Amino acid sequence: MKRIFLFLFLISSTVMLSQTVLTSYAVDLKNKIAQSQIMTGENTATHDVFVFAASPDSLSILKYNSALFLRDKFITNRQYTENKSLMGYSFSEDGNPTLYWFSREEKSIILIKYFLENKTSRALKFQIPLEDKFILTNYQKDNNFYLIMKERTKEALTAFIFKNGLAEEKFLDFSSFKFIDRRTQPKTFSQILNENPIEKMDSGEYNPLYKVTAKSKMYLLPNRLILSLDQSFRKTQLFDIDLESMEIKEKTFMKPVGEKNPKTSNSFYHENKLYQINVNPDELLFDIKDYESGESIKSFTVSKKDTIRFSNSPLLMQIEDREPRKLKNTARFLKTLSSLDAGLSVYKNQNNLFITLGGSGSDLKTVSMNGFNFNDPMGDFPSNNFYNIETNYSVFFESIWTKKLELTRETHQPFATDKVFYFLDTHKEAVLANTLKLNNYILLSYYDVLSRQIVLRKFTDGFD
Repeated sequence: MKRIFLFLFLISSTVMLSQTVLTSYAVDLKNKIAQSQIMTGENTATHDVFVFAASPDSLSILKYNSALFLRDKFITNRQYTENKSLMGYSFSEDGNPTLYWFSREEKSIILIKYFLENKTSRALKFQIPLEDKFILTNYQKDNNFYLIMKERTKEALTAFIFKNGLAEEKFLDFSSFKFIDRRTQPKTFSQILNENPIEKMDSGEYNPLYKVTAKSKMYLLPNRLILSLDQSFRKTQLFDIDLESMEIKEKTFMKPVGEKNPKTSNSFYHENKLYQINVNPDELLFDIKDYESGESIKSFTVSKKDTIRFSNSPLLMQIEDREPRKLKNTARFLKTLSSLDAGLSVYKNQNNLFITLGGSGSDLKTVSMNGFNFNDPMGDFPSNNFYNIETNYSVFFESIWTKKLELTRETHQPFATDKVFYFLDTHKEAVLANTLKLNNYILLSYYDVLSRQIVLRKFTDGFD
């Protein structure tokens, strides 16, 4: 379930969206789109932007400068990487990219560095220890490529950091820490992660509601990870992980306590602050704490009879990808939210801080097809079939703050992320989409099946 362009429906259906075509490049994928990939990356040292377009037969590397003018290209074959998927990239100190090609069957990653100046490449093979580890996530940060794995038989994570063609292994031991579940029963680190899979939070980007409802989150910072665990109603347990020294510091933040037991809760880390919520049908408790001291900076308690005074939007419910509808009051909102997985997302643009608070879930219903059997339309067999239908839905509202955490009455303007989703929903010719967050806009790269071009579009926050 994704967060599409929600607030546009409520404000105006005729507002033009800010979207600018920056450049395009002709590539013929020869009707092999399903087996192709596009990935876009920025060299953070030079601010050059690279587009990697891989078809089953060839790889196109397009190098743009920071103004998105094409400066170089490298078209090559898929030697050594046949039947492998493009996993990620990194950049060496000489400015050339290394791509990481993954094969689960071969349990390996092929690292290939591409030298654009003389159109050559160099390949290395990295054997992934999938017998005793499994992959949690991978990401790019500060021109390096990171692979985070969970040990199968140990209470630990392993981080592989790929830099300048070398892989550095970091063993992160959690065996000395104690964990409890929502019923305050002791659990191992492995049990907690098995029950609450880690969701990666993208730094500096808007993280939609369906992601932030995860009870285990990993925040990606320079040479540092923050792992937050929210399986308990009583506390948020955080682990601050230094990837240089491999030191792990545990921090515990108690959640706000109401008059009744909570039904759902969660937290979100953003720029040295922890945002926490606890919810039951009668009240919502919202706390903002300083990450270093643990002291509360802002605290709100909202009862079902109150108006949520820090809301800058209506209280909304959305079913699947339909247009959201307003909920009539706080009581209705809290009753629905308390039955869902709660979450909150914090996003900062050049002007304000945006907090989306709500929850998401699904409703599974078993229905009879009134005697009609879809598998037997001729009626030759008994027709008392039942079918399970799953419906995804969410409730939420948005709160807008100044960067100094002061409430503002500004109205919501759409995020660049919203506009990207809206564009892709309404332009089915745009496939193999990939986004890259640059300084003050989102760069969308995709393949246009009609023009047979790779297109780069710019999306910014706000109305056009």
